Amino acid sequence: MNWEQELALRFSESADYEQRQHCFGEECFTLCYLPCFVESDYLQDKILEKVNRCLENEKIPFPAVGSLEEAVEAILYGNIIIYRHADQTAYVAIGNGIEQRSIQESENENSLRGPRDGFVESLNTNLSLIRRRYPDPELKVDIQVLGRRTKTKVALLSINGIVNPNVLDEVRTRLSTMDIDEVLDSGTVEQWIEDSWYSPFPQVQYSERPAKVLHTLLEGRIAIIVDGSPVVLIVPVTFSMLFQAPDDYYERWMIGSSIRIIRLVGAVVALVLPSLYIALIAYHPGMIPTQLAISISASRTDVPFPSLLEAIFMEATLEMLREAGLRLPKIMGQTIGIVGGLVIGQAAVEAGIVSPVLVIVVAITAISSFLIPAYNGAIALRLLRFPLMLLSGSLGLFGLILGVMVILAHLVSLKSFSINYFSPIVPYRISDWKDLLIRAPLPYLKKRPEILHTPDQTRLNLRKRKKGW
Repeated sequence: MNWEQELALRFSESADYEQRQHCFGEECFTLCYLPCFVESDYLQDKILEKVNRCLENEKIPFPAVGSLEEAVEAILYGNIIIYRHADQTAYVAIGNGIEQRSIQESENENSLRGPRDGFVESLNTNLSLIRRRYPDPELKVDIQVLGRRTKTKVALLSINGIVNPNVLDEVRTRLSTMDIDEVLDSGTVEQWIEDSWYSPFPQVQYSERPAKVLHTLLEGRIAIIVDGSPVVLIVPVTFSMLFQAPDDYYERWMIGSSIRIIRLVGAVVALVLPSLYIALIAYHPGMIPTQLAISISASRTDVPFPSLLEAIFMEATLEMLREAGLRLPKIMGQTIGIVGGLVIGQAAVEAGIVSPVLVIVVAITAISSFLIPAYNGAIALRLLRFPLMLLSGSLGLFGLILGVMVILAHLVSLKSFSINYFSPIVPYRISDWKDLLIRAPLPYLKKRPEILHTPDQTRLNLRKRKKGW
């Protein structure tokens, strides 16, 4: 049985498999391919014409295939198998691929300054976006095939001489242990390789912006690109990365630092404000200024529920509106989120279900949660908000403080690929504080993050900068 028959047998139950026979004089060839990957015009103008021109030298201008499994894999990845009847040899030619989404700005990571292009679903295109910005052979790409059935290509990117070899080996080891049927998105890889499956905090960061991914690579981190996904994973990560955005580095240091501080304050407000409201109303009204306490008491006169129940009701309603806005079409989703929140809040106040002060608290909490650049980090704080509300409703301020201490203890014990998640706060590394609460001026960011233990620590040289500018 020859190659042609073997391939026909292997794809016998696939209606999208096609074999076409072409003869040039006495030479006959059979082309085996999947029409969904290869256009007929491309076969005629690029492949067959090239074969015809080279037949005079009796040499096929394509590499030979070593085994049947290689031929099957080549077809499945969109290539063309050319079977030559004269010597019963199979050759592989690159197909013209499939239609893909054009490069455009990411809708999930808006930026006021900096590059606007974003990743797409093609692995080769995403690699080209990185290579174009970093034309250096020290950028190493290791491609693996994951998924027993989907056979998805996954690229591991790192910069030789900067990345920590121990961390790189750890990432490779975790990827090699993936024994799963399908890898359809980078989220599957993220869930498999993360350190703690039961932690609400993300131990793997992701981005759709090539410039941000390259910035993390130059810090000594590792990027994971999954074919078919526009979301690129970044490891290892620390808690402070959840509040950092590319705009922090493109703007002057005072602007970037101010915005970062606002994000940190917003994160604290989004986590504890509803719980603080419950604790003060239910257990510690004496801590509220007298005039404000009288105003709050008057607004709660007709509310039949305790502060815990009304807060949970409003927060749960807000989360449902937010989720509904994400699933609806974009324009309609924004309308539902804004109008729905206003209508339901006003109706709840008029019906005496919640107090006007709680509506203000919930609105401030919602706005604060949007300040966090990392979507998965914002979700973690939104989830933790409810246990803190229950603790505050049960134990007052003592319960709130206890809950915050438990969260901090968990952050201190958490790791991301052997890197302390709460670094550089714990363990304390003063050199890395220049890019933590504030973003120090560029000349002070001479070293890469010390926590990553990169072989090459220096990333800028001030000796060439003229003095007295």
